[in-house]
Amino acid sequence: MLDFDLSDEIGALRSTFRDIRAVVDVDALQSEIDRLSEEAGAPDLWDDTDNAQKVTSALSHRQSELARITGIDRRLDDLEVLIELANEADDEESAEEARAELIALQKTIGELEVQTLLDGEFDERPAVITIRAGAGGVDAADFAEKLMRMYLRWAEKHNYKATVMDTSYAEEAGIKSATFEIDAPYAFGTLSVEAGTHRLVRMSPFGAAGKRQTSFAAVEVIPLMPETIQVDIPESDIRVDVFRSSGPGGQSVNTTDSAVRITHQPTGIVVSMQNEKSQIQNRAAAMRVLQSRLLLVQREQEAAQKKELAGNITASWGDQMRSYVLAPYQMVKDLRTEFEVGNPSNVFDGDLDGFIAAGIRWRKQKTD
Repeated sequence: MLDFDLSDEIGALRSTFRDIRAVVDVDALQSEIDRLSEEAGAPDLWDDTDNAQKVTSALSHRQSELARITGIDRRLDDLEVLIELANEADDEESAEEARAELIALQKTIGELEVQTLLDGEFDERPAVITIRAGAGGVDAADFAEKLMRMYLRWAEKHNYKATVMDTSYAEEAGIKSATFEIDAPYAFGTLSVEAGTHRLVRMSPFGAAGKRQTSFAAVEVIPLMPETIQVDIPESDIRVDVFRSSGPGGQSVNTTDSAVRITHQPTGIVVSMQNEKSQIQNRAAAMRVLQSRLLLVQREQEAAQKKELAGNITASWGDQMRSYVLAPYQMVKDLRTEFEVGNPSNVFDGDLDGFIAAGIRWRKQKTD
């Protein structure tokens, strides 16, 4: 007769989950949902489209978060019932199903546990990611495009909304740069550990046969600030250029000069936007990203000054935070956390959760 027991594992999960619930504060989350639901039900909600979108987006995020919490409670109960049924019926197939569900629950609860470590000022904000090709010529441009696809696939796997805001294509292959937004609960806090220099080592499909090529790409992650938080930017500090949106190979995808490039002259920060249909919309979107970047720079400068006064100046991120090696062996390794996997194709297809969780825990240890 089958003697199948996962009580220790389930007990450990329930203990961890109790701690998570205490940190999340489910009652406060439900109160926030009730408040937002009342706002969303107002008959004049859509008189102000921008505010309506904020309210409905916030409500959707909070409802998803609560559903995830309550769903785990239910799944833990169902798992215990499944184990009882497996033992009563002496059913190995049900036992295997229970083992698979245990692994899935361990992953889900682990992800939630990591989210409780996100307590930064802007961690709950949407994330704006910019990827730029670095040294390495065509390979670097191709690598930058692979990274862009990797993050978009990661968002897709989690059912997160991703919006490509701007793409500058390289002449031969890949991209020079790209900017996209990922709108999800704690997107910035989650993805901020991906910021830094990424390195690819492989047999180049663009160079001489049999020769390994090393190329680099930079990943920048900033929080998209709410419109209520703004940095004053004098018009005299910016230069605005308009141009025609284009796709790969210069093929026109827009018949008017609707794309906008804003240069903040004091800092040299450049933001391009071509996702929206009108020049006015693109300018507004570009200004919002520029304000987010300037605010982040401002906060980083303040933090650096505090470290200097404390006599503790250490770089938080190395020049090469992660290596993707395709030849002579297969490996992706984070050089800060030592987390590594042996299947780069899965990573490039968006399997990033292990790296992100390790990065968040590493950062928390560094700051505690």
